[in-house]
Amino acid sequence: MRNGMAMKIGITGGIGSGKSFVCKLLKERGIVVYDCDDAAKRLMRTSPTLRCQLTKLIGLDTYVHSEDDVWTLNKAVVARFLLASATNAKALDAIVHPAVFNDFEQSGLNWMESAILYESGADRLVDRVIVVTAPEDIRIKRVMQRDKITEAKAREWIARQWSQDEVSRRADYEIVNDGQQELQPQISKILAKLSPCP
Repeated sequence: MRNGMAMKIGITGGIGSGKSFVCKLLKERGIVVYDCDDAAKRLMRTSPTLRCQLTKLIGLDTYVHSEDDVWTLNKAVVARFLLASATNAKALDAIVHPAVFNDFEQSGLNWMESAILYESGADRLVDRVIVVTAPEDIRIKRVMQRDKITEAKAREWIARQWSQDEVSRRADYEIVNDGQQELQPQISKILAKLSPCP
């Protein structure tokens, strides 16, 4: 815990692990989880500071300005820049990640969901980390069905992230989402461990 404040909890897991579903189950228990991915998209759309920084980084066509004075993010331009090189991706992350971190700290929420919790440095903002894991073959099937992509593409996406073993090694708790083990008892067990009350 930080300066007497409530404990901050991070939830992470690779693509197809089912961490968003676990967050949905937590919400049913009254625990609202800050979604870093959704926040990044929202801030890129709505923050004037981010709009200025991204325009300087990517170019004037990063946003489209309408007649009714609305700025719209040009997702295709951003995606093209992001995928062009690792250097571009790092430069974009250096702008977006701090904005998301600041937004989380201002949100008043204690739980955070991030697929790249360790890669982005967001683990520094939390006291404990829960990783959601699943066998790779199950993750591949989930991603293929969800995003309507090929197995090769799903494997490529998984390969871009840190290995599940590495993330599990660093995390404090693990929820196994393999379709066999029930999730609710695992969640209850972790919440009991996180509670300051017996």
